[in-house]
Amino acid sequence: MAVRNKYDVDETLETPFSFKHFKRAAVYAKKHTKWMVIALVSSIVSALSGMLYPLIIGYAFDYTIPEGNVTELIWLTVLTIATIGLSVAMITIRSRIMAKVGQGIIYDMRKDLFDHLQELPFAFYDSRPHGKILTRVIHYVNNVSDMLSNGIINFILEVFNVIVYAIIMFFVNVQLALVVIAGVPIFVTVIFIIKPAQRRVWQQVSNKGSNMNAYLQESLDGAKITQLFTREEQNAGIFDRLNMDYFHLWNKAQRISNCVWVTVDNVSTWVVGAMYIVGILVMNPMASFGTIVTISNYAWRFWTPLINLSNLYNSFINSIAYLERIFEMIDEPVDIKDAPDAYELPKVVGRVTFDDVTFAYEPPRNILEHVSFDVKPGESIALVGPTGAGKSTIVNLISRFYDLTGGRILIDGHDISKVTLHSLRSQMGIMLQDSFIFSGTLLDNIKYARQDATDEEVRRACKTVCADEFINEMEKGYLTEVNERGSRLSQGQRQLISFARTLLADPKILILDEATSSIDAKTERMVQTALNELLKGRTSFIIAHRLSTIKNCDKIMYVSNKGISECGTHEELLARKGDYYKLYTAQRTGNLGEIQ
Repeated sequence: MAVRNKYDVDETLETPFSFKHFKRAAVYAKKHTKWMVIALVSSIVSALSGMLYPLIIGYAFDYTIPEGNVTELIWLTVLTIATIGLSVAMITIRSRIMAKVGQGIIYDMRKDLFDHLQELPFAFYDSRPHGKILTRVIHYVNNVSDMLSNGIINFILEVFNVIVYAIIMFFVNVQLALVVIAGVPIFVTVIFIIKPAQRRVWQQVSNKGSNMNAYLQESLDGAKITQLFTREEQNAGIFDRLNMDYFHLWNKAQRISNCVWVTVDNVSTWVVGAMYIVGILVMNPMASFGTIVTISNYAWRFWTPLINLSNLYNSFINSIAYLERIFEMIDEPVDIKDAPDAYELPKVVGRVTFDDVTFAYEPPRNILEHVSFDVKPGESIALVGPTGAGKSTIVNLISRFYDLTGGRILIDGHDISKVTLHSLRSQMGIMLQDSFIFSGTLLDNIKYARQDATDEEVRRACKTVCADEFINEMEKGYLTEVNERGSRLSQGQRQLISFARTLLADPKILILDEATSSIDAKTERMVQTALNELLKGRTSFIIAHRLSTIKNCDKIMYVSNKGISECGTHEELLARKGDYYKLYTAQRTGNLGEIQ
């Protein structure tokens, strides 16, 4: 898992491409079948209109002009202009329809991707750079939608054109038509020879583009740290390397893809030249000048759709590389989901039981082993211990952000793996270490957990956590706009906003993961008084390194050695002179915390 979470590691597909992927993708186009049929009919009418005027020109050369029939020539000119006008009108209608269809496909595919991303567990995001995820949702979907809309229509149309032009040429002159289509086997041979190399190289281009976007996303998020440690030159060098990898592979992919249309272009030129030689030198006078001109016009028109088909084939190969990535993400299993027979968790009282719980992020390396404890409703539990011991893991497991390796967790006697996720998480108030602030107003951010909350309830929650004062000092108070991640706010202010958001949900089980880590000592004392009142009647789990914030908890659990090594009140643990005593003594000696 950890290996995948790097911007410079190429992604690999679990299975080779199958046309089943294309069949799945066609489902998105099927929704727009009516409009696509209209677009196809418009394209066919346009193509048929365009096919008429070479016949008109050939007729004029053979009959109208030699006979000096000016009136007929005028009518033939008007007819030619009319056919061209009809062709242009039909193409315009088709273009407008397919623009709408393409955007519809993009909407549906992005919606499915986003809905699926909302359900994926924490482990998915732990193992992938977010830039690579964004690349699939934005860039790859754009590319694939064009294939599913215009690509399908163009493919059908060009095949139709090839067949009709071939029929017309055979109708005009069989011998010259045979000369024109003699190069088709060469075209087909080239396609099958380069197909494997094309797919492989465009997958590599897809990987390198994804890597570059992932690093760009990471660099933008860490721009302040980059400047703080003067890493601009090193980071520019890394990006230049990723950019150059993409540049070289793109050129390689273009060279391979160009082999298709270059071959078709050359073959088409050779066969048209051969057609002139056969028509003028061999078949003269059996083939009239008008016949040669007509076949010449149709020869170019016959090979133009073949060239277009070769370009469509290139686009198809490119899109397949993207399509594989999209479906790989859509097929990513939702490991944390409701069981088939899951039921709604009744209104929570607050009893939490760990029954022989074992957990590993990456089996078989367990973080917790055979952990058991029972928390009564309304009790406040502090989790302390060294970094990485599993404190945050314990609170994440209560909310079922990860599934257990062994054992079970009960809330009021209900196994959390057997209740619906919504009914479980909606009854919990969770404040994690990362105080994420969304773009929008402060009021929007605080009401994020409870949209129906009144303004008065919002202010009451903010006063409880001492956020009301600094909010009122801002230019628009609660309606002040904040940027993504709350860059206008200090770290302490972001935590207070997050705290108010959690408290507003009025949960029976409250989880605070380093909730006061970025609050100064003065503010912390103010918050502590409010918390003591707030926690009454609620089951709470509090993680804090500063022991002053948790010494009044009902129980303190010391997490180490993959389990709970000590459990008791502040006074009981001090009397034992074990791990908690050592931590307490170290903080007092180092003047860490405000323990008195």
